[in-house]
Amino acid sequence: MKSRLAASAAISALVLLGATGCTFISPQATTIEYSASDGVNVSDADGPLDVRNAFIVATEDGSVGNFVGAIVNPTDEKATLTIALAGIDPLTITVPAESTKSLGAEDGEEPLRIVDLDTKPGATVEIHFQSGDSTGVKTEVPVLDGTLPYYADLVPDVSERAPQPTPTPTPTDTAAPAPED
Repeated sequence: MKSRLAASAAISALVLLGATGCTFISPQATTIEYSASDGVNVSDADGPLDVRNAFIVATEDGSVGNFVGAIVNPTDEKATLTIALAGIDPLTITVPAESTKSLGAEDGEEPLRIVDLDTKPGATVEIHFQSGDSTGVKTEVPVLDGTLPYYADLVPDVSERAPQPTPTPTPTDTAAPAPED
């Protein structure tokens, strides 16, 4: 009887250990840092600025996009962030000391317009972020569209970029004078 009781206790301990023991060797998901939004966070250890929730909202064909994100300057001096994409002139934004510039937010500044983006929504684009004297950081930034209602207003308006058709004069119907006999 005592051996059955001991065996039951041992089996119960093994089942309990087997059901919960994996937490001893698995990393806790709550300790893993990640971007809890649609954008990515970019931190350059050598640069003074940090970028939070960076993403691009593009037109359906991916030809034009708006860079959206928050640039944080925790230092006591103003600093400039350079945003570089392959084949496109670098974009720059200066952030005052101890402040944050929110690009594309309702109460923030306009997003940075990227012409000739050539990346369709759903893809990522490699962007080089550089501030201060650092060499910078390259990061894959997601390209989104305006499907979600809160991004609809961030889709670039390409009507100002598209050439407007010019009216072409139509020849008037003038009868040629009849030859005289």
